[in-house]
Amino acid sequence: MLDLWYKNAVIYCTDVETFMDSNGDGVGDFGGLTDRLDHIEALGATCIWLLPFYPTPNRDNGYDVTDFYAVDPRLGTLGDFVAFTRAAHDRGLRVIVDLVANHTSIDHPWFQEARRDPDSRYRDWYVWSKEKPDNIHEGVIFPGVQDATWTYDEVAQAWYMHRFYKHQADLNIANPQVREELEKIMGFWLQLGVSGFRLDAVPFLIEYRGLPENERPKADPHRYLTELRTFASWRRAEATLLAEANIAMDKVDEYFGATGDRLHMIFNFMLNQHAFLALARNDAEPIRRIMEKTPAIPDKSQWASFLRNHDELDLGRLSDEERSEVFAAFGPEPNMQLYERGIRRRLAPMLDGDDRRLKLAFSLMFALPGTPVLWYGDEIGMGEDLSLRERNSVRTPMQWADEPNAGFSTAPAECLVRPVVAEGPFDFRRVNVAAQRDRDGSLMNDLQRLIRTRRACPEIGWGECRILDTGETTVLALRYDWREGTVLAFHNLADHAVEVQVDLEGIGQLRPLFCNRDDRTMQDSSAPVLLDPYGFRWFRGKGERR
Repeated sequence: MLDLWYKNAVIYCTDVETFMDSNGDGVGDFGGLTDRLDHIEALGATCIWLLPFYPTPNRDNGYDVTDFYAVDPRLGTLGDFVAFTRAAHDRGLRVIVDLVANHTSIDHPWFQEARRDPDSRYRDWYVWSKEKPDNIHEGVIFPGVQDATWTYDEVAQAWYMHRFYKHQADLNIANPQVREELEKIMGFWLQLGVSGFRLDAVPFLIEYRGLPENERPKADPHRYLTELRTFASWRRAEATLLAEANIAMDKVDEYFGATGDRLHMIFNFMLNQHAFLALARNDAEPIRRIMEKTPAIPDKSQWASFLRNHDELDLGRLSDEERSEVFAAFGPEPNMQLYERGIRRRLAPMLDGDDRRLKLAFSLMFALPGTPVLWYGDEIGMGEDLSLRERNSVRTPMQWADEPNAGFSTAPAECLVRPVVAEGPFDFRRVNVAAQRDRDGSLMNDLQRLIRTRRACPEIGWGECRILDTGETTVLALRYDWREGTVLAFHNLADHAVEVQVDLEGIGQLRPLFCNRDDRTMQDSSAPVLLDPYGFRWFRGKGERR
């Protein structure tokens, strides 16, 4: 079932410019990424997700694109990209790339022509207003950094809309020519070997904000997602759309489609936020609560589970009181917080570098329903640099070894795209790939075992998930059934040991799969399950003898 590969995948996300520098100019590139594919393969990932690598003024980590059909010259050439995808495919790794369809850089030739010539075909590719809109401060995405969603352009003598920064002008997705161009962009990269796209800012892509009522399509805007999926699948059967869509649970059907004909995967932001609330409380109740509210999704659809990514940890869906709890636990200082709703820290520092809690968090994420997504460097417990602005704090160079510049580049330190973390407990001399490779008990080594275990459990990717009653609020117990297989996962979020008993109908014995300590003893399903402080245990259930 080639076109459903994402159901049991493990996705590794990285930024080309901060992963590995092959030519000594201080900037990561496709040559360096290709050279280090062995690391991603050995980790056990099955797919690589690349952040934007297109030509850009780089005011927003590459999300301000000036050419959707090329590679940023700092990172290499189209030939280097093709060589990379070929090398990835040789290792059994698929590649998905960011598609920034909501906006372009104001430096993009389309926008430059649109602002200069009101009769240009590109004028209507953007959203304009001759008069100053009444709501220029409404809907700001980055409070404290962004002042408005409309900016006056002196050349165009009109206001243009930007849901994000003022240097990122919104595309007019209602314009059929814009939709046709986006399909050309997708077709171009699919032809070069990618297996799909991570769609940026999907709710804003389809909202038609700023357009006069008479210029808005009459059809449900979510139908555009069906068009994108149909095009991608027609061009490449395995093509997958992974959406950044921080949606409430009552919107799920609109994005997946009632029959699964829209987005293939959506990041489960609601579960992510409640998981961090649970970790802050040492109590699994928030996870159980949101899972019970999560509607069933079509068989062809899939959630994407994650802990941290390249943005802030967005807590906007929590209540004010809940958000304050997570801030207090994981981002108590003002410079750790961002946009009034998020935390700009990496996972390891948030958990105080505690290996027990880190391994618990990873095991929990891999056991939740959906496809797990890893952020580069988290496999070794990298830290952040809070001296960097906004979200760049979590986008420092990969720490490969106890060598100058963490082995990322041979360039002088002052020439690096960003400084490596060189102070404190997450100093690259302490935290690096070489120090953890093949070392029993290291975070990276245990994560490799976890990934192997997860890939051997298609029940989690494909099966029905049930929350088991343990009588212990600190424990999350999940059961997955698919075909003839059953997988069970127990996680104790507390700092003390617990013992739980669950009703495992139809299960006779439990065979250990993965645990926070070496324990390979078969046990009867009627026996209590013992969990260490921050402990976790995965089992495969065997049927009762008759």
